[in-house]
Parts: sequence; structure tokens; C-alpha cells
Amino acid sequence: MGIIFNKPLIGVVMCQIDKGGHPTQMVHNKYLEAVLQAGGVPLALPQGLMSSPDLLEIAMAPLSGLLLTGSPSNIEPHHYGESGTEDYADPGRDQLAFALINAATTQRLPVLAICRGLQELVVATGGSLHRQLHTVPGFQEHREDEALTLDEQYAPAHEVYVEPDGLLSPLVEGCEKFWVNSLHQQGISTLGAPLRIEARAADGLIEAVSLRDHPFALAVQWHPEWQSETSTLSRLLFDGFIHACQRHQEEKRL
Repeated sequence: MGIIFNKPLIGVVMCQIDKGGHPTQMVHNKYLEAVLQAGGVPLALPQGLMSSPDLLEIAMAPLSGLLLTGSPSNIEPHHYGESGTEDYADPGRDQLAFALINAATTQRLPVLAICRGLQELVVATGGSLHRQLHTVPGFQEHREDEALTLDEQYAPAHEVYVEPDGLLSPLVEGCEKFWVNSLHQQGISTLGAPLRIEARAADGLIEAVSLRDHPFALAVQWHPEWQSETSTLSRLLFDGFIHACQRHQEEKRL
């Protein structure tokens, strides 16, 4: 019996780290497992794809969706008009993510972007970031306490309020507000015209956006991949994303 290829292939961006002196690219298991649990098949996309335009095109050809993950690194500030450097940058990730976003926009490929991924979508579409959100008057603390256990760091930290009539509202079944975790130093300052606000925190910080005139491109500042198998909210987000990827896959076959 032949294999029936009915599960969508989801490209997952990778980060660059140093592992005992060895340059290493990686993605946390939690992102891969969340995709698998929702019915997708994750495929890690290395930064080396940027060495040739042909490689990126070849890698994206079989994809039915794109996942932009969170990361400890920050986007280099020159990408959104600021000077200076970041203590932990990943320029290869910046380049790959921006190229993937541009290709996904052109191809109308479904996108789910998380934490750094949200910030990448914002910058790629002409927006800017607060580099040190905790120093900006009016905003609450959005960083995690690294002295705590991971379970405590990823625990619900604040509520977000969903904007009506967007992409997020029907995914969460019309829920107007819910609690999310919060593990980010940077946050959205301004948005470019292509993006729509989907949710805000009580302090006014934009916590979710979507790409206008696109079948499915949703970005969230929190981490729904954490324990996604037990979180109703996380399952709704990943299920909605994978369903959009399945629709895209079916349309490609027509």
C-alpha cells in the first residue's frame, strides 16, 4: 500500500547557537511537537538556504505552512532604523526569516509566528520595536524571571484582549480575553500598513497581529507552543494554523 501524503509539511525556522565550540543550528522540541500534535509534519529550515536564491525556492516548494519560532536572540536594530547592537543577535536568522516572510506573502502561504517570529513579521512589514520594553513608561513587566523553574516562567502572566472581527477571534471561538504567558524583553512600537492588530495587553501593548489580505498569517507575542497538548488556547491556535495549511495544500493540488 502506498503512503497517502495528506498531512501538510510545515517549514520551521532555525536559530544559530554555539554548542561547545561547534556552530549549531537548532529548534526547540516544543515547536516541533506542537506541529505534530496538530496534524502537521515539521521540516527544519537551516540558515544556509540563504546562500543561494535557488535553495530557498527549492526548500519552500513542498511547504504548506511556515512557523516562525521564538528565540533568545533579538533582531538586529538596523533592520528597523535604530543604531547600536544587541547582546545576543542572530543575523542569519534575521535574513532567513525576512526572506521566508516575503516568500510566504507572495505565495499566500499560511504563517504562524511566535514571540521573535511576531517581531520579525512586524519589522519585515515596515514596523518597529521597543528594544527595552521594561524601560518604557506605562508598560508592565513582560520579561520572565529566569530564577524560576520553566513551569513558573511559562505560567499565565497577564490577560490579553481580543479585537473583534479579525483572524484571532474566530480561532478562539469568540473569547474576548484570556490569560497568556510572557517571556519577552522587546515589544511592538509601531506597525506597518500591512498588519492588523488582533489583541492587546491591559497596558496597551500589541500582543497579536495578522497580515491583511492574506488567507492566514497570525503572529502572537506569547508562547502557545508551551505544553500545547494540555492548553485549550494553544490547541485552538495550532489547529487553526494546520487547518489553513491543509486548505493551502489542497489548493496547490487543484
